[in-house]
Amino acid sequence: MPSKIEESVVVTGREFNVSPKEKIDVGILGATGTVGQQFIALLAGHPWFRTTWLAASERSSGKRYGDLAWRLPVATPADVAKLSVEALTPGVGPKLVLSALDSSVAGEAETAFAAAGHIVLSNSRNHRMDALVPLLIPEINPDHLGLLAAQQKKENRKGAIITNPNCSTMFLAIALAALRKFQPKRVLVTTLQALSGAGYPGVASLDATANVIPVVDGEEEKMETETCKILGEFRAGAIVPHPMTISAATTRVPVVNGHTETVSVEFEKTVSREEILDAFQNFSGEPQELRLPSAPPQPVIYLDAPNRPQPRLDVDREGGMVVHVGRLRTCPVLGYKFVILGHNTIRGAAGAAILNAELMAAKNLLD
Repeated sequence: MPSKIEESVVVTGREFNVSPKEKIDVGILGATGTVGQQFIALLAGHPWFRTTWLAASERSSGKRYGDLAWRLPVATPADVAKLSVEALTPGVGPKLVLSALDSSVAGEAETAFAAAGHIVLSNSRNHRMDALVPLLIPEINPDHLGLLAAQQKKENRKGAIITNPNCSTMFLAIALAALRKFQPKRVLVTTLQALSGAGYPGVASLDATANVIPVVDGEEEKMETETCKILGEFRAGAIVPHPMTISAATTRVPVVNGHTETVSVEFEKTVSREEILDAFQNFSGEPQELRLPSAPPQPVIYLDAPNRPQPRLDVDREGGMVVHVGRLRTCPVLGYKFVILGHNTIRGAAGAAILNAELMAAKNLLD
């Protein structure tokens, strides 16, 4: 159940519930990469958290953060620019760490940090499908945090690992969660993924310009498996995956930010277009009940115009934390089809992990 409302304040025009009473120190693993920088930008001025510790690879360790390359269109926060980047040393730094580590090192490093007592909120793929690791989207499956006690006991961890899904999975799962009561049975999804999803320096310009790359390595399997875990039931201390079948095709397109997905769905139940629209427009969850700082008031926004959503026009709305849906229409093969769009480095990555941390703070799970 959501924690009780103890206090509320207004920040930038939005009212939200405040818990805890004092700001929580946060460390960033992989602080110099694309997602690490997005973590830092989103945490600047955050009402609950403050960035106090940065860690990265040996080539950045020991350097002043403000002296390193910054690639976001906002200034490096002054308080973070003064910090020195430290080595990836478990047991050093605050209890709560947000991980933007590359998958080549994330598995071992995150395990070591959790064993040393850190609460690791990971954006990396390595632990997402571990049976005792929550693959968390707070609007969908906050009950999956019930895995943490068993994880700590079985793995003999003082801390814990919590993950957010792959960015394309994030947007698909949220859209399907809004329609869960109609019992999705089969799903066909094709992605048009932004260049920023490949990190920096990412895709070579001669490959990306005026082109479509018809594969994003590993993404199809992630979408087909992660979505079923996210929408699965927490039962008897374990996750029972959702029984739907998903077929994914993933592509890279010359867009800077914003993953677009075309989706066709077959439902077990008979449903009308009006019922689907109503489900999208009224979808919400615990983040909205608790008015968590990063939670959009309406996590799914339906756009009526026939040429929307579009990355250039829509992806930054609500701070990049919403999923946009449009072009809902009948599908002659599966039943209904629509288009979805989300910000891959915010709602699909850094913003997702921060929202997970906010939910855990509200539930007193960071102690």
